[in-house]
Amino acid sequence: MSTKETSLPKGSIETKTNRLLVICVDRDDDIGSKAGVITPVVGRNACIEAAQRLALEDPEDADSNSIFAAVKTFEDLASKGYQAEVAIVSGTESKGVQGDEKIVLQVRTIVETFSANGAVIVSDGEDDESVIPIIQNVLPIVSVKRVVMKASRSVEYSYAVFGRYLKAIAFDSKYSKFFLGVPGILLVIGGIATVLGLTKEIFAVMVSVLGGAFLIRAFDIDRAWSHWTKPTPAGFIRIFTLVAGILFVLASITAGVSTISPQISSVKPDEILKIFISKQTIGMFVSGMLPFLWMGIGCMLGGSLLSSWFRGSIRSITDILRIIVLVTLYPIIAQFTTVITKDESPFTLIPPLLIGLAVILISASLLFHKYRRKKGGEVLSE
Repeated sequence: MSTKETSLPKGSIETKTNRLLVICVDRDDDIGSKAGVITPVVGRNACIEAAQRLALEDPEDADSNSIFAAVKTFEDLASKGYQAEVAIVSGTESKGVQGDEKIVLQVRTIVETFSANGAVIVSDGEDDESVIPIIQNVLPIVSVKRVVMKASRSVEYSYAVFGRYLKAIAFDSKYSKFFLGVPGILLVIGGIATVLGLTKEIFAVMVSVLGGAFLIRAFDIDRAWSHWTKPTPAGFIRIFTLVAGILFVLASITAGVSTISPQISSVKPDEILKIFISKQTIGMFVSGMLPFLWMGIGCMLGGSLLSSWFRGSIRSITDILRIIVLVTLYPIIAQFTTVITKDESPFTLIPPLLIGLAVILISASLLFHKYRRKKGGEVLSE
C-alpha cells in the first residue's frame, strides 16, 4: 500500500488548523453493505474495529486499507501536536444525490461534537474524492491523501474507462447503431434461418451484411450520405448529380462491353480467357467506357461544386481543381489506350502529360491567388 498526499500551503498551525478532523470517505458504502457498520464511525479504536470487520468480510476491498491509512494519519497529526480526531463517513450503494447528502449530514454531525477548523480527506480513488467540494462547504479541506493499492490503481481506471465505453455503446446512438444494431440484425437473420432450415444459404447473407457494415463504417459512407441528403437546395443538387453520375458510370461499363463484343462473339469458348487478358481487348474496353465514365465522375464533381457555390463555401476552389484535373487526365488516358491497342510509342504520352501539368499549375495558382485576396489571406483547407 502506498499513499499520495497533496497539502495546502503551510500557515499558522496554532491559529488556523490546530483542530483537524481526519475523514475517511466511503462513497459507495462498502463498509455498511459488506461489514454491517453504521456510519459515522468516530474515534481511533472504533475505526480500527470497523476496518477489521470489513477486511474479514472482503479482504480484497481497498476501503479497509483507506481506514487504516486514516488512523495512521490521525496518529501522525496527534504526535505533531495537533488536536485531531478520525472518522469514517459513507454514502449509499447507488451513490448519487442521496448518498452525497448522507455524507454531508454525517460530517455536520461529527463537527457538532468535535469542533474542527480543518479536515484531512483520506480516500482510495477519484470516486470518493468527488465529494470533496461538498465536504468543503461544511469544513475547510487542509489536505487530501489518496491510498493506492499496488497494482490496483490501473485496474480501477481501466474498469472506469471500460464502463464508460460500455455505456456509450449501449446508450449513445452514434455507437449503438453499429455495435448493437449489426449484431442484432445478424442474430435475427440467424434465428429465422434456423427456424426455416436455411442455415447454409443464410450464412452467405450474414457474411454479406457484416461485410457491408464494415465497409460503410470504414469509409464513412453513412455520414457522407446523411450529409449529402440534407433537405436543402445544395442537398437536392448533390442527390441528383450523384444518381446521374452513378447511371453514367454504369452506362460506361455497358459501352465498354459493347466495344469488345464483336471480338468475343467470333471467338471459341476455350479462347475467351486469352482474349480478355490481351492488351488490345483491355485497351478497347477502356476506350469504349472512358467517355461515359468521365461524364459520370464529372457529374458528381459538378454537383459538389454547385453545392459549395450555393453555400458560399471556400471549398469550391478544391471542387474546381478536381474538375480541371479530371479534364486534363482524359487525353492522357485516351492516349494510353491508343498506345496499348495500336502499339504506338509510349513517348506520345509526354505531350498530354506536360500540357495537363501546366494547366493544373496555372489554374491552381490563379484560383488560390483569387481566393486569398477575396478572403484576406485566409489559408485554404479541405
